[in-house]
Amino acid sequence: MYKSYLSLIFLCLFLTNCNKEINPFQISKQHIGLLTDSTRVKDLEAIYIQDSLVKDYPENEFNMPLNDIEIFDNEGHKLLNISPRKPLDSMSYIQSVQIFDSRFKTDKNLSILSTFKDINSNYKITRIDNLINTIVVTVNEINASFTIDKKELPANMRFDRTLKIEAIHIPDNAKIKFFFINWNKQD
Repeated sequence: MYKSYLSLIFLCLFLTNCNKEINPFQISKQHIGLLTDSTRVKDLEAIYIQDSLVKDYPENEFNMPLNDIEIFDNEGHKLLNISPRKPLDSMSYIQSVQIFDSRFKTDKNLSILSTFKDINSNYKITRIDNLINTIVVTVNEINASFTIDKKELPANMRFDRTLKIEAIHIPDNAKIKFFFINWNKQD
C-alpha cells in the first residue's frame, strides 16, 4: 500500500513538472518564447494566433524580394521582426529574430533595455565587430548579436573602422540599439 502511494506521488510530481508552461517572452539559445530554432515560416500563424503577422514582400531596388515578417501584439506594439533563411518559402526555417519588445528577456534578465555592462557581466563576449556607424557584440552562448551605436563610444574611437575595439573600450552605460538572435538550422 505504501509503495502504491509513493508511486502515485512520484507520478503526480512528474506530470506537474512536464506541464510547465513556456514563458512567451523567455529568450534562450534555441528559443524565443514559443519560437524555436526549428520553427518554420508556415508555423508562425499558429504560434502567433493572438497576435498580428505582417508579411510584407516588396521588392527592393535590386529586384530581390524582402522576406521579413513583423509580429505585433493585439495592442499594436511591435514584438519581433523575423527573417527566414529563404525568401518567400513557407517551409524555410527562421534565420534571425530582431527583438523590439522589452518584455523579451534572457534567463539573466538581458533585454533591449540593457546596457553593455549587462552583456559583459553576464555573458562571455565572443566577438566585437567595428562597422561604419555601429559595433556588433556577439555572444555565442545565446546565439545573440547586439548592435551599439558608435555615438556611445569615446570620441576618438568613433570614426576609425580599422581600430580593433575591445570590451574595455566600450562604456558600461552604452545602450543596446538592436538585439538579434541568430539560428543556423539548414533547410
